[in-house]
Amino acid sequence: MPNIRAAVAHEFGQPLTIETVNLRPPEAGEAEVTLEACAICHSDISFMDGGWGGNLPAVYGHEAAGKITALGAGVKGYSVGDTVIVTLIRACGDCIPCASGKPVACATPINMDGPITTADGGPVDQALACGAFAEKVVVDPSQLAHIPADMPMEAACLLSCGVITGVGAVVNTAGLRPGQTAVVIGAGGVGLNAIQGARIAGASKIIAVDMLEDKLDAAMEFGATHGVLASNPKPWGAVRKITGGKMADAVFVTVGAISAYETAPRYLAAGGKMVMVGMPHSGDKASYEPVIIAATGQAMIGTKMGDVVLKRDIPWMIDLYQQGRLKLDELVSGRYTLDQINEAIADTRTGAARRNVILFK
Repeated sequence: MPNIRAAVAHEFGQPLTIETVNLRPPEAGEAEVTLEACAICHSDISFMDGGWGGNLPAVYGHEAAGKITALGAGVKGYSVGDTVIVTLIRACGDCIPCASGKPVACATPINMDGPITTADGGPVDQALACGAFAEKVVVDPSQLAHIPADMPMEAACLLSCGVITGVGAVVNTAGLRPGQTAVVIGAGGVGLNAIQGARIAGASKIIAVDMLEDKLDAAMEFGATHGVLASNPKPWGAVRKITGGKMADAVFVTVGAISAYETAPRYLAAGGKMVMVGMPHSGDKASYEPVIIAATGQAMIGTKMGDVVLKRDIPWMIDLYQQGRLKLDELVSGRYTLDQINEAIADTRTGAARRNVILFK
């Protein structure tokens, strides 16, 4: 088994340790990818903090890009040397959700023996089906999508989660139409991409709501037409003024804060949709008045990974990026080595980072 360096979690809520682990070669139907970049997502941090359970020790990381360096028997559509993104979406392609265009909801678990072990052969969990805080990964080919060989890896890796989640929530989940109004709560990495998605979809008004002025300024750079401070008393009143009393056709909650979830319906027009993107910790609860939602015909919709279909959506997003219509380079706020990963995570925790990226080369 080849030895690789990885950032390993041994205890929830504690710093990761950089150590040498074993990664077995790809077996039949698997691919090995040597990584060049992996971004840090708040979902990684939630798992690392024990917010959603999981096994330890573990290697987290799921927003990655690199080059295929080995293939197991029977893999079709990919060759050694291909540049790809690596996502957590592991799909069989044959179950009802997959056949219905919902691979993120695949109902058939793809069982892979954990490819990672400690230096002395002990088990290490491949968290989020990726384990990409490491120099290499072994994954199912359904988790891959082709990218141009000349595309910057630090930009490409963002397509693996943050971009598809934000843009997809608007375009795929909400089906936002030209001329409609969107409110995006949270102008962080995913929120900025929801704003981009609303701009691409042709929204007439895109209203960013955040606690910080500088994040509202960033939201304007990515396509927001208005910004509202969430710290203001009754910020939904500002949205009422901006929209002339019409309120929003869709509200995208891109943070995991319960307070954001509880206030989100206040921004909605009758018949509007609240799209639940950000993920609180397991056990966290929000409260609503169901009579209001029922009487006004509103909806609450969950979305996972922007309901993306990789083969359909990644080429489209790459086209937008190459045309200058989808910002990716501007999302990268910090670049770190693997040895600096705890520093990158600490900076991500502050909420100030758009996306911090670990570079392996």
